Amino acid sequence: MSRQPENWRAPMHNVLVTGGSRGIGLAIGRRLVGAGYNVIAAARRESDDLKAAISESGGRLHFRACDLAVIDAIPAFAKLVRDEFGPIYGLVNNAGLGTEGLLATMHNSEIEALVQLNVLSPIILTKYVARQMMADGAGRIINISSIIATTGYNGLSVYGATKAAATGFTRSLAREVGKLGITVNAIAPGFIDTELTNNLSEDGRKRIAGRSALRRLPETDDVARMVEYLLGEGGRNITGTVFTVDAGNTA
Repeated sequence: MSRQPENWRAPMHNVLVTGGSRGIGLAIGRRLVGAGYNVIAAARRESDDLKAAISESGGRLHFRACDLAVIDAIPAFAKLVRDEFGPIYGLVNNAGLGTEGLLATMHNSEIEALVQLNVLSPIILTKYVARQMMADGAGRIINISSIIATTGYNGLSVYGATKAAATGFTRSLAREVGKLGITVNAIAPGFIDTELTNNLSEDGRKRIAGRSALRRLPETDDVARMVEYLLGEGGRNITGTVFTVDAGNTA
């Protein structure tokens, strides 16, 4: 992956990052602000870490509350962001649930919540943001998937199904909007030091790291760097693709 020239700065583009209050989403927001983007972090609540990042951002990082589980509120939220900040150049669909559970014993309400937040919500949000991008004749859409979409993992069958949906959505949408100057890509992180690995024992984490080609777990900033690349000049002719960031776990 080529690097941007050292003196290269992103134009003052607006990027909407869902699930931006913690973990991967917060890491993406911080990195994009450093690259010169204006970032709107969407989440149900503003975390202390996000507040700190906003205070350090020089006015380039913003929080706007949105519960993406409330589908009917999404169109108004997309319009609010557009009206307040102007054209949205980038959309990063990062918000999601990582609920574990064996399918046979998982409650139907948990299954429904996973599918709604991980599949339906980003599709509906993308619909309304992509309309704006189509009118502007440019845009970058990035969906956060997971290696579980293709590898499978015990106790994550529903989660894996939702992330497989994200990759299928990415490839077909790229065909739909490409002629209008919009790229659509997905990033599939491996087991990263966030909520999904917090429930693992230290031995479990070491076993996963030991199976990786690089013998370590990737970090949230590794995903953020890939987002930055896809939003920048390097990503202008990349679309319909899934990038794996897993330290070689699936190599």
